[in-house]
Amino acid sequence: MKQTYTKAEKFRQLLVILLPILVTQMGMYAMNFFDIMMSGKYNTSHVAGVSIGSSLWVPVNTGLCGILLAITPIVSQYIGSKNHKAVPVSVIQGVYLSACMAIIITIIGMFVLDPVLNGMSLSPAVKEVAHDYLAALALGILPLFMYNVLRSFIDSLGQTRISMFITLFSLPVNVLFNYLLIYGKFGFPELGGVGSGYATAISYWMIFFIAVIVVHRMRPFSGYKVFHSFPKVSFAEWRMILKIGMPIGFSIFFETSIFSAVTLFMSNYDTITIASHQVAINFASFLYMLPLSISMALTIIIGFEVGAGRYMDAKQYSLIGISSALFLSLLCACIIFFFRENVASLYTNDSVVMKMTAHFLIYAIFFQISDAVQAPIQGILRGYKDVNITFIMTLVSYWIIGLPTGYLFAHYTALGPFGYWIGLIAGLAFGAAGLTSRLLSLQRKKYAGRG
Repeated sequence: MKQTYTKAEKFRQLLVILLPILVTQMGMYAMNFFDIMMSGKYNTSHVAGVSIGSSLWVPVNTGLCGILLAITPIVSQYIGSKNHKAVPVSVIQGVYLSACMAIIITIIGMFVLDPVLNGMSLSPAVKEVAHDYLAALALGILPLFMYNVLRSFIDSLGQTRISMFITLFSLPVNVLFNYLLIYGKFGFPELGGVGSGYATAISYWMIFFIAVIVVHRMRPFSGYKVFHSFPKVSFAEWRMILKIGMPIGFSIFFETSIFSAVTLFMSNYDTITIASHQVAINFASFLYMLPLSISMALTIIIGFEVGAGRYMDAKQYSLIGISSALFLSLLCACIIFFFRENVASLYTNDSVVMKMTAHFLIYAIFFQISDAVQAPIQGILRGYKDVNITFIMTLVSYWIIGLPTGYLFAHYTALGPFGYWIGLIAGLAFGAAGLTSRLLSLQRKKYAGRG
């Protein structure tokens, strides 16, 4: 991280930080992508089961890991203000907090998973795959949460390439174990979609151990001496992390859980519809890694600039980030429109599923513009440590506007399951408009304060 003086320098700095984050995010999401894709090649019931399991896990995972994203703006602002001694304290307390969260969510899952699945209209085969997939995945929750803290620390120093290399190293391992455990190759048990859960858990443990070694031994991280001592739990530090992280986590939870809620409503339809919907959502979410990565890069840079008191630089980075996201969103929309049938064929050999997936992907085109606005702005606001309005906005846009609108279109028009996607589009558009208004208001106050 360094101070920049021209727009060209700012664009290069953003690009240097962004590209490794993008590769990392796509690599992390690729684990879920390959879980569903390879399960789909195995059996339609298995891809439906893995999709249901993934829909239950993703909002919990992203919401709780979102809390731990507080480490990024906290450390970025410490570095911007040159308060280096506070950095290792926040990181190690974040590790403690993440371990506690992982243990709690695992215990809760043991009691609530069966009742949740029993409350859904699933065939016995799909229900069994979903249950066993999540049970296998649960073995990797602890290392995943702790890794997210270490990754936030690594990224906050602007060393996003390190996170990228860790992910790129682990992704082939995930694909390899998917192949071995889903299809039962080379003497491994043939577990179908459940095998992808074990493969992902193995990958989570791997990236955690690699991150520990990197933070402990590699410069500049080793200079902060994160693992040189293990102080007692500091609830004051936990409160600071949670004060910033809870609104971030809930914002992400409300955003991701709406897609899971729609999938749960889809359980009232047949297996073909469930599989087609989830395949389309999976690919749309994969493309969402573009604006999400820009969002994460902006959190790092904005936090650094705000910590140093350079508010005009922060505003320029904001404009560059949002403009870049909008351009990429239009490119993604074109890819979806012209190659939707090819995309569907990546996931399944079933011609009926393929055709319905291509239909769902038409609606996914409209996600792109809203995502290109709202995701970067969320990252910018986190860099300012302004997180409460985002939390309220996501709650309103997705759960008060998006889901009810989708339900009405699905049940009271001829759109059927596609009506839920109309609701998602409406919620995303409202959220993008509201967050834009908040950012403009915040930046006006910052500049007025400096004057």
